[in-house]
Amino acid sequence: MKTVLFVCLHGAAKSVVAAAEFERLARERGIEARAAFTGTEPDAEIAPVVVTRLLQEGVDLRGLRPRRVTEEDVAQATRIVSFGCDLGDLAPGVPVERWDDVPAISKDFDLARTAIRAHLQRLLDTESGRRS
Repeated sequence: MKTVLFVCLHGAAKSVVAAAEFERLARERGIEARAAFTGTEPDAEIAPVVVTRLLQEGVDLRGLRPRRVTEEDVAQATRIVSFGCDLGDLAPGVPVERWDDVPAISKDFDLARTAIRAHLQRLLDTESGRRS
């Protein structure tokens, strides 16, 4: 099974939304894959707006916490996506896709999620093409 690693600065918003949306969209398309979310400087908890909005859609994040990205996370990932942060020595020579154009979730959740979904659709289109 493929694993996509989503990394943002605090591991509390963009990477969380991306992981949840990725798993939902992959499941809808019949793609066997999972997602993980991490941060380079993780917060103590997932952003409340993210917990609330995703819970309204049936994604229960209660009990989950942001955590620091590790070398093991990078090694286990088949694809890595970064939201405006540098993985530095954790991923030397490893291709990292950057989605730096996604706006802050704290400013506009819906706009940020729309941008994330657009990226995810392209990513999953690529995965679908590889399977055929």
